[in-house]
Amino acid sequence: MKKSHARERRMRRLEGRVAMVTGGANGIGRGCAIRLMSEGAALAIIDREEDTLADLTAEVEAAGGSIFSRAADCTDSDAARAFVAEAESRFGKVDVLINNVGQGARERKSKFLDSDEDVWRFVIELNLFTTMRFSRLVGPGMVARGHGRILNMASEAFLTGPVGSHDYAAAKGGVIGFTRSVARELAPHGVTVNALLPGPIMTRALATSTDPVVHETMASVPVGFVGEPEDIAAMAALLASDEGRFITGQSVVVNGGRWWL
Repeated sequence: MKKSHARERRMRRLEGRVAMVTGGANGIGRGCAIRLMSEGAALAIIDREEDTLADLTAEVEAAGGSIFSRAADCTDSDAARAFVAEAESRFGKVDVLINNVGQGARERKSKFLDSDEDVWRFVIELNLFTTMRFSRLVGPGMVARGHGRILNMASEAFLTGPVGSHDYAAAKGGVIGFTRSVARELAPHGVTVNALLPGPIMTRALATSTDPVVHETMASVPVGFVGEPEDIAAMAALLASDEGRFITGQSVVVNGGRWWL
């Protein structure tokens, strides 16, 4: 009985905390939201996909969780500011920020010498600038309270440099540099900042991709299977909890052993 109670306490590591997830309605973001909710966190979720966001909201509420959700574009600075302000008004704080929103060029993907600058700008804005934007919005409150956890979603693309992913790899490299710099700045204030580098994860984008490079990547995972959003969420939950208090400025690779730091 005592062991069972101890295990239950460990699995409610985020009781009383508020977790914000950008791009949280699908894939890794959704997986992180559900895991953090299961560990006791109230949720603030922003995503541009209204239907899937409504589905997530209903699921969380049905499970007895607390959630504030807003359908909006994370690249819209005014919308981001309004969302954070309303979340802080409702919950009084944001303890955990998961900067998850992002994607590659997808249908506009090309080799670098065939690429267009407007695609670079889109990829870098969506992956790097949103990370900086939301961190800037919630960071002051975390510092004022002397506690916070910021988790930035990078990618193993930073390590592997896939052909055609020059913009995405550059953006995720920027996320890692940003993580290290801000981690050093905020560490004295009780705020940790870390980056997660997922490898092949079975999201909607991966499942529907026709890119042969993607399928080669999926077949090359040493552990023999492609990860699930829950695999990233498990590490996010650790870093978001008090058990992650001594981990900051790190680039944590979760990729089944494909590449490592």
